Amino acid sequence: MTLRKTKIVATLGPSSSSEEMLARMITAGVNVVRLNFSHGAAEDHIKRAEIVRNIAAKLGRPVGVLCDLQGPKIRIGKFELGKIALKTGDIFILDADCELGNQYHVGLDYKTLPSEVKANDILLLDDGRITMEVDRVKGSQIHCVVLNGGVLSNNKGINRQGGGLSAEALTKKDRADIKTAVALEADYIAVSFPKSALDVELARTLVKKAGGTASIIAKIERAEAIKELEAIIEASDAIMVARGDLGVEVGDAAVPGLQKRMIRMARAQNKLVITATQMMESMITSPIPTRAEVSDVANAVLDGTDAVMLSAETAAGQYPLETVEAVHRVVLEAEKEYLGYHHDQKLNQVLVKTDEAIAAASIYTAHHLKIKAIAALTQSGNAAQWLSRADAEVPIYALSPDKFARRKLTLHRGVYPFPIEQENKNKDEILLEMEQVLLKQQVVSHGHLVILTFGEPIGHPGGTNTMKIIKIGENRPS
Repeated sequence: MTLRKTKIVATLGPSSSSEEMLARMITAGVNVVRLNFSHGAAEDHIKRAEIVRNIAAKLGRPVGVLCDLQGPKIRIGKFELGKIALKTGDIFILDADCELGNQYHVGLDYKTLPSEVKANDILLLDDGRITMEVDRVKGSQIHCVVLNGGVLSNNKGINRQGGGLSAEALTKKDRADIKTAVALEADYIAVSFPKSALDVELARTLVKKAGGTASIIAKIERAEAIKELEAIIEASDAIMVARGDLGVEVGDAAVPGLQKRMIRMARAQNKLVITATQMMESMITSPIPTRAEVSDVANAVLDGTDAVMLSAETAAGQYPLETVEAVHRVVLEAEKEYLGYHHDQKLNQVLVKTDEAIAAASIYTAHHLKIKAIAALTQSGNAAQWLSRADAEVPIYALSPDKFARRKLTLHRGVYPFPIEQENKNKDEILLEMEQVLLKQQVVSHGHLVILTFGEPIGHPGGTNTMKIIKIGENRPS
């Protein structure tokens, strides 16, 4: 069985909502599904999450659920005819008081924009496809000169070049959506457009207040977030390299370098990282990817990302299954070339926690002894995270009795979660159960050397403090 370390996140939508398609996509390699709260009603998301979990249970595969909050997307309003065509040099007005737009002006969903821009600011609409320079601001109206024209349709987004718009990261809708995400037992909640660690901490507080346990993902898509990157990563459980809006604000040429920096910083803090946006964009309408897209996905893998994410490709594209299959193929090939340069970085660090020391010893032993796998007995999933960060050359099997922990582990690079029963069992019985789980899953065979990690006394909360090397199938003394 060929194991893929890097995980695949797939956005659900009209193209991927049927039970048949979901089952095929999960079988093809989807590890986490993304519910985009920018679209659809709460009932739709709750129903989709339920369907995903039912299918995952039938297939015997853990699948995580990521709820992605809309955030303060700054948008224009609607046009009388749905869209207009703008030419370079046209005068166009963004008017907070306009009800319905035409060739000369359009309304704003973000009513405070006129107070936040000034003459000579560059505004980028529809992900930068149309650019305008602010000539002057008069009351509720922003008078602009079109620099690059094109077709502009309803509700397209607006960014200011260089960032700096002050909309709060968590809107009234986001706060309501957090409650929906908690109700459907989301494993991850993504915060859109955070400017600082405070936005992430507020989201975590609201999740806890609603009774949820979801991990928090900070989507890095504002220019301001780059300046606060270290603090934002520290406050988060994971980050998402959201290259769409980020590229519009900082310029497309800056994105590749920022992507590498963000992945490197997240890994250094033992945090997860998802690389997203336009990874297989052409497959929305084509059954095969471009060579550039293949290289893009492969480079994210070589950078050390935990997961790559598909958006419109699986939500609304014509080839959702083929896209997942293509990403799976590309990732497997890229992982053959992965040098594991993070491996030595981690092992050369000064360790301050016992569980990190056990993980380091396990990785070192696996590297120098003919070890087939590492199996970590974990209640919370934390024991597997450091193993993942240290770039083990062998697969890491996280054995947990907690379904929530197993679902969260679906996003960790190189970690494969399995259920285990440990209630009313002593240490030797649990270690034997760990061995039996691996055999049942057909990931090891008799005679293989395996490292087991666990915390003693077993069954009590606490960190991992024990490493044991066993040979599968050998009788062990009680």
